[in-house]
Amino acid sequence: MVDFNPRRYSMSIEKGNKINQLLQQGVKGGLYFSSWLKENGYSDQLLKQYKLSGWFSSLANGVSYRTGDSINSFAAFACYNKQVGKSFYIGAHSALELFGFNHYVPMGKPLLMIGHSSKEKISAWMKLDIFEHSLKFFSTEMFLQPQTTQIKVADVEITASVPEQAFLECLGLAPMQYSYMDLFYIMEQLTSLRPEIVQALLENTTNIKVKRLFLYMAKKAEHYWFKELNLSKIELGTGKQQLTQKGVFVSEFKITIPQELFEYE
Repeated sequence: MVDFNPRRYSMSIEKGNKINQLLQQGVKGGLYFSSWLKENGYSDQLLKQYKLSGWFSSLANGVSYRTGDSINSFAAFACYNKQVGKSFYIGAHSALELFGFNHYVPMGKPLLMIGHSSKEKISAWMKLDIFEHSLKFFSTEMFLQPQTTQIKVADVEITASVPEQAFLECLGLAPMQYSYMDLFYIMEQLTSLRPEIVQALLENTTNIKVKRLFLYMAKKAEHYWFKELNLSKIELGTGKQQLTQKGVFVSEFKITIPQELFEYE
């Protein structure tokens, strides 16, 4: 005679339902964070059982993933932002690529630029070499009113800089991350920037060098939207800005730029 225990049977069904719910809530290639799991009724003990049963594996302290999943860069940060309430985003040239502007041809792993507030720490799991991208993090406080948007990539909604902000971020990271000439080649592609967004960003950007260089490049590229900007509302400062030791001084914007950029036609 089989010893049937209703309580044990009920608990087994409940555990089965909970694992099914957890798997349904998850994102393919994404992560599960312990703080979110606890808030949703999944104790450390229950998660330990899931791991012993082979459903989940540990990535780092407090971070798990579904066993057998290939962790996706975009899905991982989408989960992190949603579950833990963070605000990491795709920025600089990586955001431009998402919107179809691309000049760089990567060798090996493609580079993914991740923007974040200076108050946000880079967690241990972000430093692991497990992603299909090489992750590079940058922090900028030069936007008083940042402009980001949601875009669907790899079946998940992620936060990314709008193209106008993404290019300004590139300028802020030059020349250490990007060359001025490479950025001008991208500027030539930016025929469809929205002048109202450009205007708002330039009025609320504290980096004088970035503003001057952006305006110089936009005028040089002869984009229609440049003529729609109200330069009188954009604070450009008074001192000179030297972007390179040997170059050409552009009096209109008070910047010294590489001669190669000045002579390029």
